[in-house]
Amino acid sequence: MAASKKAVLGPLVGAVDQGTSSTRFLVFNSKTAELLSHHQVEIKQEFPREGWVEQDPKEILHSVYECIEKTCEKLGQLNIDISNIKAIGVSNQRETTVVWDKLTGEPLYNAVAAPVSPGPSVPAAVVPSGSSVPAAGTSSVWLDLRTQSTVESLSKRIPGNNNFVKSKTGLPLSTYFSAVKLRWLLDNVREVQKAVEEKRALFGTIDSWLIWSLTGGVNGGVHCTDVTNASRTMLFNIHSLEWDKQLCEFFGIPMEILPNVRSSSEIYGLMKAGALEGVPISGCLGDQSAALVGQMCFQNGQAKNTYGTGCFLLCNTGHKCVFSDHGLLTTVAYKLGRDKPVYYALEGSVAIAGAVIRWLRDNLGIIKTSEEIEKLAKEVGTSYGCYFVPAFSGLYAPYWEPSARGIICGLTQFTNKCHIAFAALEAVCFQTREILDAMNRDCGIPLSHLQVDGGMTSNKILMQLQADILYIPVVKPSMPETTALGAAMAAGAAEGVGVWSLEPEDLSAVTMERFEPQINAEESEIRYSTWKKAVMKSMGWVTTQSPESGKNVFVYYYHIFLVC
Repeated sequence: MAASKKAVLGPLVGAVDQGTSSTRFLVFNSKTAELLSHHQVEIKQEFPREGWVEQDPKEILHSVYECIEKTCEKLGQLNIDISNIKAIGVSNQRETTVVWDKLTGEPLYNAVAAPVSPGPSVPAAVVPSGSSVPAAGTSSVWLDLRTQSTVESLSKRIPGNNNFVKSKTGLPLSTYFSAVKLRWLLDNVREVQKAVEEKRALFGTIDSWLIWSLTGGVNGGVHCTDVTNASRTMLFNIHSLEWDKQLCEFFGIPMEILPNVRSSSEIYGLMKAGALEGVPISGCLGDQSAALVGQMCFQNGQAKNTYGTGCFLLCNTGHKCVFSDHGLLTTVAYKLGRDKPVYYALEGSVAIAGAVIRWLRDNLGIIKTSEEIEKLAKEVGTSYGCYFVPAFSGLYAPYWEPSARGIICGLTQFTNKCHIAFAALEAVCFQTREILDAMNRDCGIPLSHLQVDGGMTSNKILMQLQADILYIPVVKPSMPETTALGAAMAAGAAEGVGVWSLEPEDLSAVTMERFEPQINAEESEIRYSTWKKAVMKSMGWVTTQSPESGKNVFVYYYHIFLVC
């Protein structure tokens, strides 16, 4: 019997998508951006103490190898020749911190993870004292609180003006970013201290650990990161695009343990083991930057919103570093080649998005599954004047109001669970508008449309509401894997690979689902102004002296935000 013929396709590009709860490997056709196959492996999170969250770097690495092997097996079953895979890109959870021994290849401590919402913000919900699991409504990767005292100590000795950190990095001094996690490891883990003293230690975010390991590890592994991940460490000067000596001195970080900073699209090294041995790793982007690229937001003023437990909004500000007056972060969007210009972005986050749906399910019990909320909302098609402000642990950007607490208001005898479900979806949309309004004020470029991705975008009611509340079209790609796609595009476009053109005329036309506003502008503004009235009503519920279960972590972070 004749052997079956291998399918003939254009060059293929793989992407590692390493997140907080799972690792995936996806393979795309570089000519059509079609997703051909993928595999996913769940990874564990460890909670060694209350308020600590860690992950095993070796488990993460093994999950990458497993995903690559399984995806290659699936491609074989589809008669697709894996020798067509010409490059691999890496997209990763940002800020999570790893330190390892360059002589043995062994991690010196678990990876210290980051919370779901960055910046001068705070936990999605404060975990009550004595809890052994995350409180309902929080992300499974909640805020790692171990560095609170580190941040407090650092904030007291900021040199010169209070903008010392932010003016160089675009970031506030916060437990979220890698520098304070690394400082904690240097202060508290003897194995890390000893390795640094003996010049054996290497530091990196997840991308660095993976690239070093995949390109040979102790046998010549490449110790590098890209500009997007470096820009989330609080050690990187986003103007000079170099590690900043003054910042390293301020945090007490030896510069020799830091990875080399490269562009987001160039050949870093070759795979040294596994089914794809010899394939170049040539793309690297932090997950939110990868989604921006995958959404093809290459123009100044284009923005994307990723809807998950929270929302991450990034707006491309072009070659200009825009600093926010409204609590948003300034970050590196991408640099797609060694000789290509750097692009910057403003980033804002909504702490409670999908989390409010889980709260309705787990705390109120009005739905059994998250998917049911769309059905309930559709039954009524309106909140009937009911507004839900999910300020479970205070208000975030642009308010920064720690005294706020969640409220449901505008209730009548007619209000039922369907109206509350509808109001919960509206709350996600109103919060998104507040961040986008802040972005518009900061960069002066009103959006013509919003590009969206993430798990919640399958909810058509939510997407229509978002278009109505923003009063601009909402555009959703039919292929939802925008983060992995962005990493694949960067890898395929790298010099020396050249299988994916990023020229506007060559980019594949991606099928989009478009949601146009279906209400008039006046009604949209009335609903938004009523939401703002509800937000005002949520303020002033808690004072710093109020006895609440658990510490008022928000007040602490609000203080740090003001200091910075």
